[in-house]
Parts: sequence; structure tokens; C-alpha cells
Amino acid sequence: MSQVLHTPPPTRAPADDDLAALAARHGLSVSGARPSLPQYVRQLWARRHFISAFATAKLTAQYSQAKLGQVWQVMTPLLNAAVYYFIFGVLLGTKQNVPDYVPFLVTGIFVWTFTQSSIMAGTRAISGNLGLVRALHFPRAALPISFALQQLQQLLFSMCALAVILLCFGVPVAASWLLAVPALVLQFTFNAGVSMIMARLGAKTPDIAQLMPFVLRTWMYVSGVMWSIDKIAEHDVLPHLVTVLLQINPAAVYIDLMRFALIDSFQADQLPPHVWAAAVGWALLAGVGGFIYFWKAEETYGRG
Repeated sequence: MSQVLHTPPPTRAPADDDLAALAARHGLSVSGARPSLPQYVRQLWARRHFISAFATAKLTAQYSQAKLGQVWQVMTPLLNAAVYYFIFGVLLGTKQNVPDYVPFLVTGIFVWTFTQSSIMAGTRAISGNLGLVRALHFPRAALPISFALQQLQQLLFSMCALAVILLCFGVPVAASWLLAVPALVLQFTFNAGVSMIMARLGAKTPDIAQLMPFVLRTWMYVSGVMWSIDKIAEHDVLPHLVTVLLQINPAAVYIDLMRFALIDSFQADQLPPHVWAAAVGWALLAGVGGFIYFWKAEETYGRG
């Protein structure tokens, strides 16, 4: 008696469209999918208390192992100012023809350090917190924004020391000091936007964090932190295009605005043309552009 073996007919694998329709019918969604931009903004706003608490905790823990503790928040930029004063002000003579050079220098260093530290922290915001990113579900933009907020808190501590320095060098308290508030808001928006751009780049290529100190150091030297861009423009020692690029450099814009707000000898005619428009433009370009750029890769952070 012979037996005939019949091969069972092949079953058709369900198409992806069928599976997607089945998942949607039962209310399932892709894990870690990127939300729409308005929904992402709402999620981020709902985590605003986490952002604030995370920034404060990072700031508190920053010098917790040091003997002098939080004193280093003020001592670090002051020591930098002392070193730069000796090298640039004394040895290279950049203090010549710059009134109130010490307040000029210290203001520049404090404001520059705010941008520098925000960008450096933002570069490592994702790659340095992979455990948190992989363990918890939250809008990843909360991390670079938290680090920028931490640096703003640190700057506010330093501003207390800056106010004492200004008074010690004879700079009077003036109503123009209130202009420091909008200048800081615009600079924070700019810093947070650039931090988000660097956070996405640093998440994909962690080696960027090793390159950034050299990039930022070069940026500092061309931003008029230790010398006056206004004096360069007066004497026409550089081609006009180079002078204009130095003046509209965002770091130089925010530094000049703070000097104009705090130092009475730094007059309005030392500011580049349309400086407030440039400050708003840089803040909107970096803040909005950086946020959208970061959001577009939301589902990729912490994977791979």
C-alpha cells in the first residue's frame, strides 16, 4: 500500500500594512516613536519641574567632592580672569585704551563661560546619560535644556561676584543694569539651541566631545573676550568683511550687550549696528532651529 505525501500549502505571511492596521485597531503604537512637534512641546512643558530639579541637582553635585564646595562656582571664572589679565592685559597690552579693563575682562569671561559650558555639557547630554535615556521615557530635549539651565544658575552665582568687582573698580549701579535680564534670556535661548544641536551630533558621534574644546577655544579668541573688537573696527586694521563677521559673531554680540548694560564707560557707540536685532535673530535661529533639529532624531537617542 503506497502512501502519498502531500506538502501543506504555503501560508501567506502577513504584510506589514496588515500588522500596522491590526496594531492600530487594538490601540498599539510603536515603542519610542517620535511624537508630533506640538505634542513634543507639550510633553516637554509637562516635564518642566524635572528639568529644573535635574539642573539644580547637577549644579549642587558639581563641586560636592571639593573642600571649598560651591565656592569654586565663583573661584573658577575669577582665576581664569586673573590668568587672562596677566597674559593678555599685561604681557600683550590689550588693556591699552580700554577703559575699566578689569570689569571689561571679567564681564567678557563670565558671559563667554556661560556659552562655552552650556555647549560642552550639551555635547555630552545624550552620550553621557545613556543609562537614564534607556531606562526612562521622557522627551530627550529635557537633557540639553537642563544642562543649559544649570549653567545659567551658575552664571547667576558668578554675577554676584561680578557686581562686587564692578563696585570695587568704581562702576556705579545704574538703571542700565536691568538690560542684563533680556540679554541673558536671549543668550540662554541661543545656548540651549546650540546645545541641542550638539547633543544630537554628540549622540551619533561621541568623538565630537573631544574636538569641541579646540573649537570653543578658537571661538573665544575671536569673540573679543580679552580685547576690544570696537578698537579693531576703529583703526581699520582688518578687512571690512572680517570686522563685520567679528561684530555679528553671536558670542561677541551677547558679551557686548552685557558690557553695555553693566559698565558705564562702555557706550552705545561701541556696540555694532543693530546689536539687539542680531541678538534676537541668533536666539531665534539657534533656539527654534536647534529644537526642531533635535526633535527630528528623537526616536534614535539611546539606541544602537
